[in-house]
Amino acid sequence: MKKIICTLFLALAFSVSSFAQVDKEYKSSLKKLFEVSGTEEAYKAAIKQMIVMFKAQKTEVPATIWDEFEQEFLKTSLDELVEMLAPVYKKYMTKEDLGQIIQFYDSPVGKKYAQSTPLITQESMEVGQAWGAKIGESFAEKLKKKGY
Repeated sequence: MKKIICTLFLALAFSVSSFAQVDKEYKSSLKKLFEVSGTEEAYKAAIKQMIVMFKAQKTEVPATIWDEFEQEFLKTSLDELVEMLAPVYKKYMTKEDLGQIIQFYDSPVGKKYAQSTPLITQESMEVGQAWGAKIGESFAEKLKKKGY
């Protein structure tokens, strides 16, 4: 009986440590994806923008403190974000999926896409706003024709 319990305990311990290793590898792959896709740079830009906003609100805080905060958050926040996002990504993407996406971003066209994405996103938002305004005007006209 003791042998069975010891065997089950060892099997459980091994599976838990294997699962933890897979999670560590998955998180490492996810972080790599964020690096090669340009996502890491977007997060860094967001942190820098938040620092600018806080500086404007808290003008009494010395610049050295803001510089210290910026460096600290730039170092730690991506790791925290990976920790928080890993379960979400893991629901939809396998480690192998991440590897293939990373391969794409390591290719010349993937690098071009990663560099262009912020500009594409910005311009797409502008186009989307114009499109939404056009649809809103069309709705208003149609409602007016129907007496509303």
